[in-house]
Amino acid sequence: MTDRNRDDLTQRGTENSAEGKMDHAKGHVKDAVGGLTGDKSLQAEGKVDQLKGKAKDKLGEVQRDLGRDRDAR
Repeated sequence: MTDRNRDDLTQRGTENSAEGKMDHAKGHVKDAVGGLTGDKSLQAEGKVDQLKGKAKDKLGEVQRDLGRDRDAR
């Protein structure tokens, strides 16, 4: 793997992790607002966003780890 590919993988990982954290936070807000207003649909949407955010954050962590592991070789 070239240095550029490693850098790209690490960069994508950083971006995915950041997007995942944003999605999780957005979902947390939707969940809370839905709970306060009794809007179960918004609350469910928030829970889905939180799960998507966690998954995307984990994907980003794996991508960054792969980029680092390849750097260590």
